[in-house]
Order: sequence, then C-alpha cells, then structure tokens
Amino acid sequence: MNRFSNESNGHHNRPTSRIRKTLALIICLAVLLAGGKLLINQAGMNCWPDKLLTNLAKVYPFRHADTEAAPDTRNEDNDWNLILVNRWNHIPGDYQGVLVQLSNGQSVDARIYPDLQAMFNAARADGIYPVVVSGYRTAEEQQSLMDVKIAEYKEQGCSAYKAKYLAEKWVAIPGTSEHQLGIAVDINADTDKSTNDQVYQWLNSNSYKYGFILRYPSDKTKITGTIYEPWHYRYVGMEAAEEIYAQGLCLEEYLEQ
Repeated sequence: MNRFSNESNGHHNRPTSRIRKTLALIICLAVLLAGGKLLINQAGMNCWPDKLLTNLAKVYPFRHADTEAAPDTRNEDNDWNLILVNRWNHIPGDYQGVLVQLSNGQSVDARIYPDLQAMFNAARADGIYPVVVSGYRTAEEQQSLMDVKIAEYKEQGCSAYKAKYLAEKWVAIPGTSEHQLGIAVDINADTDKSTNDQVYQWLNSNSYKYGFILRYPSDKTKITGTIYEPWHYRYVGMEAAEEIYAQGLCLEEYLEQ
C-alpha cells in the first residue's frame, strides 16, 4: 500500500507538471510570434514580393542613443525619408527604425527594403548585377572607418591634423553619416557578372524610379560637403526622387526649395 501511495504522491504528478510546462512554452512562443508579426506589419513589410533581393535573416529595431541631441521634428512618419543628414546636420538623438539583415550580413531600414529589392530585380532583368556592400552602420563602425582612413594618411607622411582633415573628405564624421540612418546604401557590382561602371551607369539612370537618388553628385560637392561617390544611393521616396532627378538637384537643394 505504501508503495502505491508513494507513486501517487510523486511520479503520478510528473505528467501534469510536464503538461503545464509545455502549455506555458506554447503560450510564450505564441506571444513572441505575434509580437514579431506586429513588428513586421508596423514596418510595412507584411507583403513581400516573390523574388527576394536577399534572404530576410533577421528583423530588429535600432535607436540612436545620443540623449544630448535635441529631438528633431523631421523624424516623423511622413517625412523620415527626407531627413537631412550631412556634415552640418547631425542625426537626431531620437531617430529610430527597424532593420532587416540581408543575407550578406548588411542591414537596411525595413521601410526601404521593398523598393531596394524591386530596383535590384529590375537591374538584374537588364543584365546588371548590383550588390549592397555597405548599409546601416553603428556610430562605432563609422568611427572605425574614420580611424582607418586617418591612419592611411598618416602612413603617407601627413600630420595628425592634415590626416584628419583629408579623411573627413572621404568618410563622414560619426553622427553625420546617412549610413547610420539605415536608408543609404553603397552599391557595387557582382564583378563575376558586371563591372562597377555598368552598375553605376544603370543606377544613375534608373534609381529614381524606385525612390533612390545619387546622393553626392560630382557637381554638388560644395553643397553636400561630400566628394563624388557614384556608389552611394539614398532613399527619399518616389515623388522626391523623380523631382530631384528631373531638375538635377541634390537633396540639400531640393529641401531648400
């Protein structure tokens, strides 16, 4: 009798405990999946085209933590795509977004992903094969690029001051780089299938159709504060991109209007 009593008090309860733990796990997973779906829907990614630019590996939020920077009203839902960031305009401290990570490890803001994908699909249909070589960057990554460029000039014999001055012509000061917004990309070629010049020419003629602009034209350096970069494209939305392209403007000139 004692043997059966011990089984009833101990082993008999284990299945019930396991069931409860299993149910709790199922509920947790359901909540996580629902939260993930909501996050994606809020980012405008609830409907992806069939042919993917890259494999969607991860969705995660980012936020600039510069609490000393004053909030900037330009970072609103209706004009996030037109936020001006250059050497004279820092990224607002309250700027935030949601990133998608591409299969090659680069990331972009989820809001530009569908149009970026459509642009790449169109390029490939024309026999041009672009690759995103740089997307979103953290402030630390941007600083690392700056440090490398400064070191290169120092190795050439430049003083610390001159090395920094020259480096800033090529690399944006952390906090002033569009890459930190997640809506700018550096695009080169899959060199097994295209040349960089072919990619640059195609983008220059077609990117506006998908909401992207050549951010730093060769004849606008004094206005943008950045030298000509045929690989750097910035998302501004279809309407703005068409106007900028048709009028031969840079983003600073467009916003000034």
